[in-house]
Amino acid sequence: MQLQEWLRSFRLSSGDLGGTEVADLRALLPSLAFSPPSLLGLGAVASLTAYWLATRPRSIRPPCDLKAQSIPVEGDASCRRSALLKDDNLLDFYYEDTKTVYDMFQRGLRIAGDGPCLGFRKPSKPYQWISYTEVAERAQVLGSGLLAKGCKPTPKQFIGIFAQNRPEWVITELACYTFSMALVPLYDTLGLEAMVHILNLVEISLVVCDKEEKAESLLVNKENGVTPTLSCLVIFNPVSAALVERGRKCGVEILQLEQLMEVGRENIQPPVPPQPQDLAVVCFTSGTTGKPKGAMITHGNITSNTSSVIKILEVSHTFFSFFNHKTEDVSISYLPLAHMFERMIQVSMFCHGARVGFYQGDIALLMDDIKTLKPTFFPVVPRLLNRIYDKIQGSVTSVLKRAVLHYAVSRKQAELSSGIVRNDSVWDRLVFNKIQANLGGNLRFILTASAPISPTVLSFLRAALGCLIFEGYGQTECTAGCTFSMPGDWSAGHVGAPLPCSMVKLMDIPDMNYYAKNGQGEICIRGPSVFQGYLRDKERTAEALDSDGWLHTGDVGQWLPNGTLCIVDRKKNIFKLSQGEYIAPEKIENVYMRCVPVLQVFVHGDSLQSHLIGIVVPDPEVFVNWAKERGIVGSYEELCQNPDMKKAVLEDMNSVGKEAGLKSFEQVKDLYLHPEMFSISNGLLTPTLKSKRGDLRRVFSEQIEHMYSKSAM
Repeated sequence: MQLQEWLRSFRLSSGDLGGTEVADLRALLPSLAFSPPSLLGLGAVASLTAYWLATRPRSIRPPCDLKAQSIPVEGDASCRRSALLKDDNLLDFYYEDTKTVYDMFQRGLRIAGDGPCLGFRKPSKPYQWISYTEVAERAQVLGSGLLAKGCKPTPKQFIGIFAQNRPEWVITELACYTFSMALVPLYDTLGLEAMVHILNLVEISLVVCDKEEKAESLLVNKENGVTPTLSCLVIFNPVSAALVERGRKCGVEILQLEQLMEVGRENIQPPVPPQPQDLAVVCFTSGTTGKPKGAMITHGNITSNTSSVIKILEVSHTFFSFFNHKTEDVSISYLPLAHMFERMIQVSMFCHGARVGFYQGDIALLMDDIKTLKPTFFPVVPRLLNRIYDKIQGSVTSVLKRAVLHYAVSRKQAELSSGIVRNDSVWDRLVFNKIQANLGGNLRFILTASAPISPTVLSFLRAALGCLIFEGYGQTECTAGCTFSMPGDWSAGHVGAPLPCSMVKLMDIPDMNYYAKNGQGEICIRGPSVFQGYLRDKERTAEALDSDGWLHTGDVGQWLPNGTLCIVDRKKNIFKLSQGEYIAPEKIENVYMRCVPVLQVFVHGDSLQSHLIGIVVPDPEVFVNWAKERGIVGSYEELCQNPDMKKAVLEDMNSVGKEAGLKSFEQVKDLYLHPEMFSISNGLLTPTLKSKRGDLRRVFSEQIEHMYSKSAM
């Protein structure tokens, strides 16, 4: 719960509105009781109305007809491409001089020169910046050092990196690209067995680490004889003599980063830039079962994906265009660089000479980092937006403040429906100012991805934060995204239209009664951003890529009338109940996540049972008060054991499920309230925050068996 302190800061205080302002706003709210109208009250209303009309900005001009955001390919309504394209030829690159990640950084270098590129800070200190020129120089020096240590300037040379987000991470990546080498990110939550599998599969000889502890974990594998190819560890931080000696004994050279940089300075080499078809990164996806798969991503994959987002934003012709002031924009980097989402964001920033500021490495200090950095761009996952939304809603307790909030949101949403996005309205000044200030007060652009977000939450935050909030959809195997919200379309309940680099096709799933002729089916992707397959794994590559080059995502989508895509189900992880009905548990879980008391939920069933049961983690921020509203008092742990609370949560879940259109057999019939969150650290979530369903079944096997045994009586 490290985010709790940050989230508490989003509460609306009684000091946000003065007495006169409250009185004026009361006059605007017919649902509230107030004294008879006076000339003063009418004057205040007139003044506010006149002010709003005078300061109302022009709307964002959409880059295409929002009623037709995608176009059928060759007359096939199930297969669509972006309406921004002139024909069916997909986008490989946006700028003529940017066809690789190396090119994109070089473009930013030409734009920004000695301007700031990578930022970092120490506790309670301002951000310090490394310039584009210095980053490029360090990358060439480090890359030269790698060559001096025997690495080859070829895409077949793999360099491992095992570190948190920090400037050295990016410099290491750019060092690889300067000499056409490929990067292999590693991360803690892969686990020992998976780490050994990756090191051996890729045959990595050199790994760059940030701390001694990570180097020690790799040395253990070497000492045990299970990673024979490992021969060198480079560490960002200072290293002890004991670690150096330990490495020497098992045949691993231990170097501090600065030592390798010095070797590079003494042996400086000219760049050997990559080609678009060259491998840039092998990104291992943990998955929920089995060994991790290494998705092979080329420079061309990354360039096409990044260029597509740039095209969407730059053709908007709006004063709000994210890339208008290229060198002035800044992103906060806290999402793992080991995943493609954060990497794509950074490449977009670098291409335009913008800045990236890194958090201190402690999520509990993220709020302080954001306030200090004042980012214009905030990449985020839906879970965090959900928590911000819940905190805001939970903090508004009085009838007056809740009415003011709802009215302010409705006014901002009315502007959004007209294409107007701003943070300087009267409602921003009176109601939303503190919320916006807690995110630095400078936000212009938020991108949410990695999981579905509630339309209610998305619509509310678009109003409250007063900035562009886009939603994207994709997966590692299509580099990052394949669909993206269109500027000017601030509706919710979809994930946008295909990116200009992607064709998106829906294919039949007869077992689940989804047919492409009805505009529904498995989401499949083809185009220059689709990966090259899994490294040295033909079997799983064939499962993901069919003979026509379509990437099968396992997600089920539906085309909406305006050409956007809606995620409706999940093909994988489906199972049958005893009566033969197919169940897609992730779809059901996404519905139940809308319940106020539910923080996490795992839906379980199998072919020997006639109904579903659930494991629910109640939201500790709201559960106690939610119980009090129902006349039940107790601590969080006590309430999780209370039969009446279990009944109340089950009723609420079934009510929400019914409203969402779940069939009777899709509703859970019993549940267990668990007081501890599913997390990466306890092995119940993957590093991308997906449920590890097999482990959840194993951990809660006793509770599952008990619930089914009760129903059999």
